[in-house]
Amino acid sequence: MLIVAGHFDVDPDERDAFIAGRIEMVRASRAEPGCIVYAFSPDPVEPGRVLLFERWEDKASLAAHLERLRSAPRPADVKVLSAEIQQYEIADVGPVGS
Repeated sequence: MLIVAGHFDVDPDERDAFIAGRIEMVRASRAEPGCIVYAFSPDPVEPGRVLLFERWEDKASLAAHLERLRSAPRPADVKVLSAEIQQYEIADVGPVGS
């Protein structure tokens, strides 16, 4: 399993527009083979931060998703001031605290 997680920083007044402009991308991504979770959400403390969280079954599924994104039109509605996104390979999964 792979987890992709990180954040985007945008103007706080444009954060809701940033998320709204990506709703169709979220729907399309969730429908892709191998996608377990795909979400953008507002950070409850930082007013201009949008959190990204994805879970993928395998590297091939994530690679196909990234290829699709490269050819998809990008929303040009809100300028991203900074971003940090990381990929994590997960070897084991279980309940919290186990």
